[in-house]
Amino acid sequence: MSINQQQAIAHTVNAIGGTVFVTQPAKSVESSFTSVLPQATTLVNSNDPFTIIQEYLDQAQDNNEFVTVATDGVTLFNSLPHLSSSAFKSNKVVAHVELNNFDFAIVTSLRDLHFPVLVSQTANEASKFATVAYNLSENLNTFVFHFFAPTTYLVNESVKLPSEILLESVQDYSVEHIISHYEVKPFEIVNKVAKQKDTILYLGQLSDALVEAATKADALLISIKLYQPFQLAQLLKIIPSSVETLTIVQQTTTPFASFSPVLLDFFQQYPEYQTLKTFTKIVSATFGYIKSEGYQQAINNLLANVRSESTVQNLSFGKVNTELATKSSKKQQDDLAGAVAEAHSLEQAYLKVLQQVNPDNLNVLNEFQAENIGLETNPEFGFGSFLYDQEQRENLISLVQNAVKKNQFKSGNDTKLIELLSTWLVQVREVGVVEAKLSQEIVALLETDKTSTIARELLALSQYFSQEKNWLIGSDAWAYDLGSSGVHNVITSGKNINMLIIDSEPYAEKNQEKTINGFRKKDVGLYAMNYGGCYVASVAIYSSYTQVLQAFLEAEKFQGPSIVLAYLPYKKESDDALAVLQETKKAVDSGYWPLYRYDPTIENEADIFKLDSSNLRKQLQDFLERENRLTLLATKDPLLSRNLTATANTEAKAQQKKIADESFAKLLQGLSGPPLTVAFASDGGNAEAVAKKINRQALGRGLKSTVLQMDDIAVEDLPTETNIVFVTSTSGQGEFPTNGKQFWDGIKNSVDLDLASVKFSVFGLGDSQYWPRKEDKHYYNKPAKDLWAKLKLYGGVELADIGLGDDQDADGFSTGFNEWIEKIWAALGVDNVEGVEEPKPITNEDMKLGSNYLRGTIVEGLNDQSTGAISAVDQQLTKFHGIYMQDDRDIRDDRKAQGLEPAYAFMVRARLPGGIATPKQYLRLDELSDVRGNGTLKLTTRATFQLHGVVKHNLKPSIRGMNSVLMDTLAACGDVNRNVMVSALPHNAKIHTQVSQVGALISEHLLPRTTAYHEIWLQGEDDGDKPGDSANWENRKEGPAKKKTLVAGNALEDFEPMYGKVYLPRKFKVVITVPPYNDVDVYAHDIGLIAIVEDNEVVGFNVLVGGGMGSTHNNKKTYPRTGSMFGYVAKDQIHLVCEKIMLVQRDFGDRTNRKHARLKYTIDDLGVDVYKSKVEELLGWKFAEPREFKIESNVDYFGWCKDELGFNHFTAFIENGRIEDTAELPQKTGLKKIAQFLETKKSGEFRLTGNQHLVISNIDDADLNVVKSLLAKYKLDNTDFSALRLSSAACVAFPTCGLAMAESERYLPVLISKLELALEEYGLRHDSVVMRMTGCPNGCARPWLAEVALVGKAYGAYNLLLGGGHHGQRLNKIYRYSIKEDEILDILKPLFKRWSLEREDGEPFGDWCIRAGIIKETTEGKYFHDDIPEDA
Repeated sequence: MSINQQQAIAHTVNAIGGTVFVTQPAKSVESSFTSVLPQATTLVNSNDPFTIIQEYLDQAQDNNEFVTVATDGVTLFNSLPHLSSSAFKSNKVVAHVELNNFDFAIVTSLRDLHFPVLVSQTANEASKFATVAYNLSENLNTFVFHFFAPTTYLVNESVKLPSEILLESVQDYSVEHIISHYEVKPFEIVNKVAKQKDTILYLGQLSDALVEAATKADALLISIKLYQPFQLAQLLKIIPSSVETLTIVQQTTTPFASFSPVLLDFFQQYPEYQTLKTFTKIVSATFGYIKSEGYQQAINNLLANVRSESTVQNLSFGKVNTELATKSSKKQQDDLAGAVAEAHSLEQAYLKVLQQVNPDNLNVLNEFQAENIGLETNPEFGFGSFLYDQEQRENLISLVQNAVKKNQFKSGNDTKLIELLSTWLVQVREVGVVEAKLSQEIVALLETDKTSTIARELLALSQYFSQEKNWLIGSDAWAYDLGSSGVHNVITSGKNINMLIIDSEPYAEKNQEKTINGFRKKDVGLYAMNYGGCYVASVAIYSSYTQVLQAFLEAEKFQGPSIVLAYLPYKKESDDALAVLQETKKAVDSGYWPLYRYDPTIENEADIFKLDSSNLRKQLQDFLERENRLTLLATKDPLLSRNLTATANTEAKAQQKKIADESFAKLLQGLSGPPLTVAFASDGGNAEAVAKKINRQALGRGLKSTVLQMDDIAVEDLPTETNIVFVTSTSGQGEFPTNGKQFWDGIKNSVDLDLASVKFSVFGLGDSQYWPRKEDKHYYNKPAKDLWAKLKLYGGVELADIGLGDDQDADGFSTGFNEWIEKIWAALGVDNVEGVEEPKPITNEDMKLGSNYLRGTIVEGLNDQSTGAISAVDQQLTKFHGIYMQDDRDIRDDRKAQGLEPAYAFMVRARLPGGIATPKQYLRLDELSDVRGNGTLKLTTRATFQLHGVVKHNLKPSIRGMNSVLMDTLAACGDVNRNVMVSALPHNAKIHTQVSQVGALISEHLLPRTTAYHEIWLQGEDDGDKPGDSANWENRKEGPAKKKTLVAGNALEDFEPMYGKVYLPRKFKVVITVPPYNDVDVYAHDIGLIAIVEDNEVVGFNVLVGGGMGSTHNNKKTYPRTGSMFGYVAKDQIHLVCEKIMLVQRDFGDRTNRKHARLKYTIDDLGVDVYKSKVEELLGWKFAEPREFKIESNVDYFGWCKDELGFNHFTAFIENGRIEDTAELPQKTGLKKIAQFLETKKSGEFRLTGNQHLVISNIDDADLNVVKSLLAKYKLDNTDFSALRLSSAACVAFPTCGLAMAESERYLPVLISKLELALEEYGLRHDSVVMRMTGCPNGCARPWLAEVALVGKAYGAYNLLLGGGHHGQRLNKIYRYSIKEDEILDILKPLFKRWSLEREDGEPFGDWCIRAGIIKETTEGKYFHDDIPEDA
């Protein structure tokens, strides 16, 4: 058998079992052992791996198991201080150490630790010596080392793998007996020579060239196989009596300064055994790097030295003081350098914030770019450097004090110099902060003094006049061993120094309960807080940028040691920001990485510990309880209180569930029929509804039925079921829904499940056309089919054949279900029993009708603090109030696994007609996003603001906060007219004013008149109110109605004159554009108004009706549509026209099928002419012929422009509308600073565009320079992006949108980056291509009008659409179904290249795609599904 050394060792390791550790250079750089020991726990070489192993040994319950460590020589050498631990001396540990640098000095470094040390030379020996190592470890109950180096020596030798590893009763044997049993010789003669006068004892890697050279020189070559215990007697016995000289050679690239360790080992025992053999000469030497052809010369010179009259000790042969490496280890080093650079790149997220806090005086004491990268990046070195600097600073202070007293300067202005030095002393000693300008002035004056000694002495220390903010940056290793690391020393030093400790351990590993898997670090934060006198913060930049910023500022302000623990989890150094963000969110939400700040110097006890997240892990809870702070924190934060309560009640809930289950079981026993379990896995709710329907019918037929989620079934209990049916929908690419994944994993991985006594069936819900490509067809109902096959495999008995529901059938899945369920009833013998009448499902129309004008039970739901959610009906009703309930899908699965409800939060959308916000309004929104939301603001594709991450108890304060600055959220969502969007038009003040006024008029005219909004959100007082807030909204003339209408009988009631009690069938949207611009996508909405301008005056509007974007994948009855032209209307009549168009939709829209309820379907059902005539009938007059207009673009134009009134406007690029602070782009802080400045001025406002960007408008010339400087400071002035990026847009999608099937906002920038290099190559960097991405087909980013669109199908899979109009005037068409990133890039890059070569002058990409025959033109929405390419 031909295998390598690692494979041979792995065979023995796998056979022996126990716990296995593999160390590797980086998370993404594997060692030679990683692939052959896949079950091992991997540790990073630089993270003190032997400390972690020691900790495991100290905590291990089973001291009888073996622990194996597969590592390399350098890592072992760096870990030498840990090896003296008693844990290694008294446990069965075996280390297999690869010497990939061929430095056997690492072997001899173990000589004083007295552990057995074996050195193998071939793969066969590696297998044998590994076996010996485990027997020695078992015998001695101690650490045993087995070394080997990469080799080609005897490479063709066959390897005999042992069948059994441990000898019977091995404890009864001696070391010598064990070694001899396996025919291992401590010292082995490897050649044959005739004249045996000289012997070479060699500790190094043998090679054929070395053996041949020794043989030719008549030197006996002996290889050391057992280095410790060093059995000199065995060596002397095998050396022939004719041998006169002994040369001890060790392979190492570092020559010995004195005697070699092997020589010392030899002479330590030689007096005792000298009678066995005497030598005329004994010499030591080293072999460095020697090429194969150089061994003969080296051996000859070596022997010449020992044979000469004057021998020289410690000669070195070959190349020394160099680092040897094989090709594989060299590649490993290169990969490591790349991984280190990538890790450093990830760490820039924190370092850039540090640099923003300290643009001029930041001093990272262990800077990554230091020349001596191995030493000077070490935090301990950095701390030593800091202490030296402190010592020098004290020397400078002493010199300055003496200089001020004696005043012996001869500078240009001695009086000024003394004054400056005195001020400097005061600032150093009392204030603790030195002004940079002061230091500069002192040095400048000192340099004018060319003669005095004191000036010369002060200038020698001049660098210490300035005061820098000193930071140490520590890696994971700092958090493992507090006692011996620099952290302990810094904490206890009391020095004013700051530490940033970056923890990269992913939550998935950190969460493991087994100590060996992940090895939770000692908690530095708790250690420091318990020690006292330290500032401590725990931060996560991908959770809260603001909190990181606050922590850095507070740390630097603190006089004493400060520790900032920074979370940056990655599985591999090459992970992207999205992966890091998702891991961060899981850890923060679960409490494994709580966000907090601790300052023991704060006088107010309540503020010493600030919790910035809403979950705590147990250790931190215990600390806070000891400090009597937990109750106070819980009182401040209802979400924390609920989480703590949920944790505390876990056992109680489990007990209650057990009692409830037993009670239910007794109830079922009272029924006469056979038992039936109905288990479902459902994401969208359909499968759950089907399962509950089966359960209702089963109970009605007398069966003992129960219904539950699949994940609530323990796989080991499945054989106890009598009859069970499974109902599952299909998620993603043929995956199980979330609440069935755990069950499926259990079933799939089970090896001994016996279901012979279980009767079962499966019903699946899917869409046979959802995956149209042949290679994807197997995804159709895949979960149901896979589950069916597994249950059959385990011997289950069919109740009925598998049932498959297909959305493409006339009645959807009901067709397949009705056929299947009859077979179930027949199999259970209840097919002749009458079932119960199914309750009529509650529709949205029922909800609206019974809501009492949108009240429902919203108030009761808000007051229920036992959950973060509200009821299903209220979820629909709150949409009318501008609110969507969501949950964080990044952490949904983890919370479910912990038995927690989803992380519910709400999106709150402002109604912002015209898209204009004052600086005061913007500042309030900014504040609400930080205090009540997730710290970000979202600019929507309909030119308004959204707050995300608003938990339930923050809903009311958020809405009241908006209303306090005269912004409301009524009708921002729901089946009503929503926000009216208008062109941003920064270059024309007059026209923009006119269209904005029209937009506001339409919005106000079509606003619902219910008083429910005011009653629920604004009535009365609230703790979150600021002085004057309620007066602002109560005195507002427009906006939500405050008083009910007086009706017949003098009763006050709500009254909706336009909407009625059931409002509209579906949402309704109005936009206004001003040609030649179309930044609102005028064709995409229910009503699109095209302003007609004459003599710089808006005289009227062309009216488009029937646009709409939403559709459903593969449902050809749904489609996007562009608006149809109705004609021209004068400006003063336009709000009435919008009303009548809406009323026709109210009366004729489909209220039975919400997928067919939009105006676009109503107009196609009635016909354009009929719909138009009905509107004209209500108006009492006809539309005029449309006026001529020309639209030339639908993108934004970035940068500065000036309007006709002389005001300045800057359109800022806000990628995908997300206003947030990141290390690279602190845009949120920048916009806040600009708003604060503008609030003090008379000019200035913010305008939102339909492309998710922001226009800083109406800036007076006098304020221009300040605004420009703020834009530059916060990187808002950067518009130098590719035209593709500037023309892109994405919806929110993951993690908050419940409808998202794939990423969008977080992924589109990444994808564009991968396209930009190609565009640059093709000369297309400045050529606009409208590209849009959505996470689902509902079309919030209006993808159906884009030249290139990607619409999410499943996680990581998208439909690609091409051929949309560059000006937003034409729908695109599906080009490819369900493709992933590599396919997207492979398709788009060649198309872009062809476009660059084949296009006509000024021809947009979408037009070219049609002309070149890439895609057929979509002329109308109802033809959207026609002419899709056959190979799509």
